[in-house]
Amino acid sequence: MKSNIVKNAFRKVAAGKASMRSLSSVSAKLEELGSGGLNFDFSDEQIAMKETAKKFAREMVAPKAAYYDQTMEYPMDLFKEAWNLGLVNMHVPEKFGGVEMGVLDECIVAEEIAVGCSGVGTAILANSLASMPLLVAANDSLKQKYLGRLIEEPLQAAYCVTEPGAGSDVSGIKTRCEKKGNEFVVNGSKMWITNGGVANWYFVLTRSDPDPKCPASKAFTAFVIDRDAPGVSVGKKEVNMGQRCSDTRAVTFEDVVVPQDQVIGEEGKGFLLAMSAFDRTRPAVGAGAVGLAQRALEESIKYATERKTMGTHIINHQSVANLIADMAIGVETARLMVLKSAFDVDLGRRNTYFASIAKCYGADIANKAATDAVQIFGGNGFNTEYPVEKLMRDAKIYQIYEGTAQIQRLIITRELLKKM
Repeated sequence: MKSNIVKNAFRKVAAGKASMRSLSSVSAKLEELGSGGLNFDFSDEQIAMKETAKKFAREMVAPKAAYYDQTMEYPMDLFKEAWNLGLVNMHVPEKFGGVEMGVLDECIVAEEIAVGCSGVGTAILANSLASMPLLVAANDSLKQKYLGRLIEEPLQAAYCVTEPGAGSDVSGIKTRCEKKGNEFVVNGSKMWITNGGVANWYFVLTRSDPDPKCPASKAFTAFVIDRDAPGVSVGKKEVNMGQRCSDTRAVTFEDVVVPQDQVIGEEGKGFLLAMSAFDRTRPAVGAGAVGLAQRALEESIKYATERKTMGTHIINHQSVANLIADMAIGVETARLMVLKSAFDVDLGRRNTYFASIAKCYGADIANKAATDAVQIFGGNGFNTEYPVEKLMRDAKIYQIYEGTAQIQRLIITRELLKKM
């Protein structure tokens, strides 16, 4: 079974020191960390998992990063290897064949893979965003059918919400559904869909109440729709500035008939469901940003201790040393906020505030670290023969997808006002 593959992989890395327990229980984590006080140490199992992801990222992902950036191919071989190692679909409950790990565990893996290549990380870990609404609100039958499918085979899924005219303003989506008996007919187009061309199934948000005055909390219905359903089509692969191996496409639904039993949660409650998923996925996006910043830091230190100017290694120039020190400060503080936001949601606490800070701050740190890395490399940093120009291109999307930096700041302010 897949869970045994995961356990064996982690045990091997831990050299027999870690015994995998079911991470399904929050109580186990509380017992491990203590009911009071603070503990910033990972458990033996988490250390083993981190080492598995690190080994995979450094030995398999990083050497192929430039190739996939240039060819823009979906990294199917890396996805399959990650699936075999148990680094994909970690959130799926044990009752559906998964290992039921928490958001914190996913963040540990997301950071390490992003050190190798954040584009590969996005491609590999996009299943989490598509799956999360099902995990939150779907009935067991739907979970077994679609989450179980991801465990049985190395398949992809996609989260279809963004549209050509509705990005940050999710409530403005135009894709609609019309109920006819025990079925719905879906029409509309989605845009910038990660995994759009490789997904086996889609999470799709539609407008079910055509009245423009209907509040968003009652106007939308969510579905899971198979890729091979009649009327589903995908557009060309978009050529993006960075993270180019991530398969981003338009997905169109033309008179797609969806059975009643593929509604996720309650009719009309899709908007709230789609938004609630972000509390669980934004920490991992922040973790990916931290991983990219970590890579920028490592590349900068390596280059600065090899490159000489004015008779000394450039690390000895205060201007360069300060840039590297600021990178380290950013990486360490962003990582702590990612872990805080993930830990809170794993304990069942509402983490909207911290999740937005983690995502926003992590994205800003990634962009600053990548830009400073290019500066440290000088002319070489502007050249594709060196790794940091790719980091700079890859970093930008972290300030855009899963809620822009501006939207995150609006959320943070809104949450602050609630506290006041």
